[in-house]
Amino acid sequence: MGEDIAHGEAPMRLTKGLVGDFGRQRIRDTPIAESGFVGAGVGAAATGLRPVVDLMYVGFLGVCGDQILNNAAKIHYMFGGKVKVPLTIMTGIGAGTNSAAQHSETVYSVFTHYPGLKVVAPSNPYNAKGLYAASIRDDDPVIICNNRQLMGIRFDVDVPEESYTVPLGQADVAREGTDVTLLGISYMTQICLQAAEDLAAQGYSAEVIDLLSLSPMDDEAILESVRKTRRIVIVDEDYPRCSMAGDIAALVAEEAFDYLDAPPKRVTPPHTSVPYSMPLEALFVPTKEQVVAAALETLE
Repeated sequence: MGEDIAHGEAPMRLTKGLVGDFGRQRIRDTPIAESGFVGAGVGAAATGLRPVVDLMYVGFLGVCGDQILNNAAKIHYMFGGKVKVPLTIMTGIGAGTNSAAQHSETVYSVFTHYPGLKVVAPSNPYNAKGLYAASIRDDDPVIICNNRQLMGIRFDVDVPEESYTVPLGQADVAREGTDVTLLGISYMTQICLQAAEDLAAQGYSAEVIDLLSLSPMDDEAILESVRKTRRIVIVDEDYPRCSMAGDIAALVAEEAFDYLDAPPKRVTPPHTSVPYSMPLEALFVPTKEQVVAAALETLE
């Protein structure tokens, strides 16, 4: 359920065709009232259903924060494990589409702060399908963060027709390398892969880690890569303060300090709201060139 999902092509086309396949009893349009329909999703999950709620933009978190952070995240714990909340919330993240500050944020770090919530961020069609299946089947509330820039890319990726899952809590090595680790989240993984190509042309072997699961996070995959390459550049589209980038940099500094040949580097937007101006917005989103420059700093 969500706003405008049961007619036309639906927002961002993510639910296109579902109402024709399953009908209006299972695919439901809602009023523009996130506190109401997200709360309905929490209640439905607590009674044994497996609802999927479309929170159109992650910036609308402020409207339904109580339902997600105080109820969905805590019911299982506060009821002594007797009540499960198998709720899936899909939400749009990401700048670069000229949608202004309220519709362009990437604040997945807010969700990761709360025990009881799981958070994933797909980076291509294959892991998107697998993460959706795993999230819907999971007995805990899961937030799926869909970067809108990914939706305009044609991927050379085989997506099987049959059902499969991509495990929650597991990162993926998107590219093997030995000289520096580039860690990306969602669309930033594609930026890291582009940067790795540029670095290869300069004679450097970059390993790309696709985080995929932000909570639980695959700490060991990150540390294993850093122990091998001895350097890391963390690329995160969220605001820099109290972010995934900061958390991962702290993890590496605390758990792999003796392996480092250079300090962890972060590539993030500036600490400002997303600009509506297209030239300014282009300066806001981390770029391939910034990632390459940060990697070269650690290498040279």
